[in-house]
Amino acid sequence: MTTTTKPAAPATAAAPARRPGALALRQGRLEITQFLRSRESVVFTMGFPIIMIMIFAAIFRDEIAPGVGYTQYFITGMIATGLMTVSFQNLGIWIPIERDRGVLKRYRGTPMPKWVWFAGKVILVVAIGVAETALLLAVSVALFDLNLPDTAARWLTFGWVSVLGVTACTLCGIAISSLARTARSGSAVVTPVALVLQFISGVFFVFTNLPGWMQQVAALFPLKWMCQGLRAVFLPDSFGAHEPGGSFELGRVALVLALWCVIGLVLCLTTFRWTTRRDG
Repeated sequence: MTTTTKPAAPATAAAPARRPGALALRQGRLEITQFLRSRESVVFTMGFPIIMIMIFAAIFRDEIAPGVGYTQYFITGMIATGLMTVSFQNLGIWIPIERDRGVLKRYRGTPMPKWVWFAGKVILVVAIGVAETALLLAVSVALFDLNLPDTAARWLTFGWVSVLGVTACTLCGIAISSLARTARSGSAVVTPVALVLQFISGVFFVFTNLPGWMQQVAALFPLKWMCQGLRAVFLPDSFGAHEPGGSFELGRVALVLALWCVIGLVLCLTTFRWTTRRDG
């Protein structure tokens, strides 16, 4: 009596090809879970833009241009700030904490590819950024009669401005995390930079009402261009004449944000550290 042995299932050969993506998704779920367990981070990241728009909408009720109320203008800055907070500010503060606690050092010592850790951070930023933006838009529509984009072209602009902006801010957040010597100094390094950029980039005030030198400084950084690109989405085309360049300059917005993606990537590759300076 003979017995036959079944051949190994061919699916095992295909498993390794799926493994990198599965690792990245698992790391992303881990990052999101850790973020949600930090109530302070959740409340600040998700609630800050909503609280600010409620305060400013209650204070400023006048139109800043024919048919353009302050809330409609302010929402663009709050979306951009929210995306910067979840990427640049959040990563710039939390990565030094993980480095100081030895978490990054242990990651580097595991067989897991290093890119998986970065992919997890990207998944975290995208997931929280989408949720925060959706919540902000829902509140603004319900409470402040926000006019959502009414054409596919505007939604497309909303998409690429957000993607380029988040990419640039994420890379810059990873890069600036190397400036913090300890876990405690991460917030001291990143928060002042984020606040200054918000004040000079047309988030809280109409950009053209700011001093000329302040506008020139803001134009060197991505937040100003994120706000300008989003104004092209939520404000009427006629408002482009009120911009410094006489239009929304979407081509320049794309160019500057793409350039910052390259700058951020170069800075990440040249400055990122897995260990603290005291570890050598």
